[in-house]
Amino acid sequence: MKVLVINCGSSSLKYQVLEMETESLLCKGLVERIGIEGSVLKHEKTGMDKYKLEVPMKDHKEAIGHVLETLIHETHGVASCMDEIGAVGHRVVHAGEKYASSVRITDDVILALQDCVSLAPLHNPPNLLGIAACQELMPDTPMVGVFDTAFHQTMPAESYIYAIPYEYYTKYGVRRYGFHGTSHRYVSERAAAMLGKKVSETKVITCHLGNGASITAIDGGKVIDTSMGFTPLEGLVMGTRCGDIDPAIIDFICKKEGLTISEVNNILNKKSGVLGISGVSSDFRDIEEAALKGNERAELALKVYANKVKFYIGAYMAELNGADAVVFTAGLGENGILMRRMICSDMENLGLVLCPKRNEVKGQEKVISTDESPVRILLIPTNEELMIAKDTYEIINK
Repeated sequence: MKVLVINCGSSSLKYQVLEMETESLLCKGLVERIGIEGSVLKHEKTGMDKYKLEVPMKDHKEAIGHVLETLIHETHGVASCMDEIGAVGHRVVHAGEKYASSVRITDDVILALQDCVSLAPLHNPPNLLGIAACQELMPDTPMVGVFDTAFHQTMPAESYIYAIPYEYYTKYGVRRYGFHGTSHRYVSERAAAMLGKKVSETKVITCHLGNGASITAIDGGKVIDTSMGFTPLEGLVMGTRCGDIDPAIIDFICKKEGLTISEVNNILNKKSGVLGISGVSSDFRDIEEAALKGNERAELALKVYANKVKFYIGAYMAELNGADAVVFTAGLGENGILMRRMICSDMENLGLVLCPKRNEVKGQEKVISTDESPVRILLIPTNEELMIAKDTYEIINK
């Protein structure tokens, strides 16, 4: 069966088609500037040169229509007709407390996701637009929703409840939800395989370090804690997000700068993190280059970032009462040789001993700790699309 994986943003969408009998990637692509002048589709069939289509796309329906036409294109396509696409898996950011696993999309699921729009106002609406467009263009093709929040639904109440009046949880669902769940689940399963253990026998700490970043403590395949909270703003320092701060800072800045809460919230989400500290960039490659040239703020940004990751690893070591492995994944986790070294330095008493030579690698599944390290340090490239496709395939075949 061929499965189409769709990930819709507000003005963009990513897609892949995978052949599930072999779990092989047939093609992938990106549509940008949906509803904006200069709409473009970039498509790459495995083993072929990239294909680009520049054509106006006023909405997600038109964009997905062009994607589907490309998938059955005589030269660039991966199917002779749409009937060969057996199912569609949709990445959906927020399912609240509604779902603890992926589900086949029904009218009731759509209603549940609409109820969660207030929890993810930037992400759920385009996710729903993508589902609606696919349902209209592919009415007979079964569809599955795979949720960023679902994997974290095993957290105990002591990990997800905030110390604010309990009524805000019961009335509005204010609690820690966690995100990047599909990535954390994928790499935790791969970690168990690399350790030669069943998932149920492992304790792992997974570090998804990209422009958005989160760390998760996983015991026997179940999440017991995660760094992102009610929104993706909480937790680690990130590319442009501040992560954990004293909430009183918001009121303080509002008064000092004459700004609204919304304006400060925008600053905390889009102008903070390593960008805010360094004043250079949200891209760690730029920051590392500036630090090497003597930029003290760039150097400080790297140290603050590493310190916060180290802090969470230590906290989750305590919660798990030890771990079998710490996993690095996502853009920075997979490629940040310097950052991994900074994070793992002086962690020997917690059982993490990085091998400098093995750490000199990017984007490969590999053990990067020493043979003597009590806790394995693993580098595992994430593959959220494969996880979405596998869930879709399994649910449709039940």
